[in-house]
Amino acid sequence: MAVRVITADEAAKLVSDNDTILIGGSGAGHSVPDTLIGAVAKRFKAEGTPRNITTVHPVGLGDRAERGVGHLAHKGLLKRVVCGTLVDSPPVERMAAADEIEAYTLPQGCLSQLTREMAAGRPGLVSHVGLGTFVDPRHGGGRQSKLAKDDLVELITVGGKEYLFYKPFHVDVAFIRGTTADEDGNITMEHEAVFGEMISMAQAARRCGGIVIAQVKRMALAGTLPPKQVKIPGMLVDAIVVDPDQTQTYFTVHDPAYAGEMKVPLTSIAALPFSPRKVIARRAALELFPGAICNLGSGVSTGIASISAEEDTLDAVVLTNEQGLIGGAPATGNEPGAGRNYMAMVDQPYQFDFYDGGGLDLAFLSFAEVDEACNVNVSRFGGRIVGPGGFINISQNAKTIVFSGTFTAGGLDISWPDGTTRIAREGKEKKFVAAVEQVSYSGPLAAQNGQRALYITERAVFRRNEAGRLELIEIAPGIDVARDIVAQMAFRPDIAANLKTMDGRIFRPEPMGLSAIIEANRRPARSARFERLKGGAF
Repeated sequence: MAVRVITADEAAKLVSDNDTILIGGSGAGHSVPDTLIGAVAKRFKAEGTPRNITTVHPVGLGDRAERGVGHLAHKGLLKRVVCGTLVDSPPVERMAAADEIEAYTLPQGCLSQLTREMAAGRPGLVSHVGLGTFVDPRHGGGRQSKLAKDDLVELITVGGKEYLFYKPFHVDVAFIRGTTADEDGNITMEHEAVFGEMISMAQAARRCGGIVIAQVKRMALAGTLPPKQVKIPGMLVDAIVVDPDQTQTYFTVHDPAYAGEMKVPLTSIAALPFSPRKVIARRAALELFPGAICNLGSGVSTGIASISAEEDTLDAVVLTNEQGLIGGAPATGNEPGAGRNYMAMVDQPYQFDFYDGGGLDLAFLSFAEVDEACNVNVSRFGGRIVGPGGFINISQNAKTIVFSGTFTAGGLDISWPDGTTRIAREGKEKKFVAAVEQVSYSGPLAAQNGQRALYITERAVFRRNEAGRLELIEIAPGIDVARDIVAQMAFRPDIAANLKTMDGRIFRPEPMGLSAIIEANRRPARSARFERLKGGAF
């Protein structure tokens, strides 16, 4: 069963014009087969081939500079990109904005789950995720460039209910990654920060008659890898490329905590400096309750992990991320998707199954724009094409959704001397707008589904009220509602009759006693059956 071990340049020669390449990995180099992607670009620059490539990858891939799928940002090389986000690969984003490629951004979870459907030969993915958003074919079908003409998503009705049907792709080549391969092609992922959906990608390529090329860090003797650690069996792998310089992410050579090899003291997890970001994350953290199963999205919401570590409350709740980590502290900064001190790691499609089924008690996500109908935009704004990532799966299905962000953007200078708000310079850009540029979260659909929604900023907290309108419910100390809130919005929100002042503890640099706050928010048991255990019922 010996598998072929080849060079990256030889792997690139296996890619032909008009191929569709399915690529594994996540974000900032987490399990990204970057050497293989770079080799394809190198060959194109030298030989002018392959041409008109389509890339499909559930998560954005890149270092927000030139790596990841940014390698492929050359006219003639890249024809179409289908992915969760473009923000990690600015060169590809620029090509999409200039209408030089066919660009689609679809929900990360749906693309992840679609790989399983493709592997099984099923007709595609049927999901409620994306209804009412820009992914819905009635609102654009996920297109991000004018060249994107094909319908990748259809609206269908099953049992009298509307769903979206995500069409499958024919895969010519799959680029996947692991840590160690043995001589039979079996692959383990012991150093990787995430698992992704590598086995489903390999199975999908194999079913289509395509080839599977795996990038790894090292080789092992046949039969020496622990069988239960093998994530991709050798029967699915056509060729191995060994890169001994493979790093865990684009920014970290190897962090044993990212690999789950050890747990680090909480003091090793950097605390956030006192800033608007910390103030926002602290107010969001006030929504936590014992045992809450949460998702922390990218951006300001990842600060909740740092705050929980700083206040020693990580074990009071279950923080997760969409890449498959459960428990611990999801990473902040430029490496979202990784995590430390987690309890378990599952393949990404299974995490999204749980999310889509309503398993999250709380989801903490960022916002770029909010409008009068309580719609939220994170996917396209200010001339940028970002994409939704896992935002749509998460926001549409959590029991409670908490959107977080600064009230304005572009030069905002705000501080809290002695716990009172001082705005030295207002942001130039309004984020509460008359109508969002692109609907990433449908306020009306969420209201129809009975979801609770909060919108948290450094100076105000809003909710979606029973009338489906944005309602101001809290303000920071020292804030003038007319001057600092209403005048900075493109519409007038409803204002609660019992308008409250935000908890003063979040505006001071010292710890705020989060453990006691979480305990005070205790909820009834998840199932009423467990109430029988009280008082010795059994």
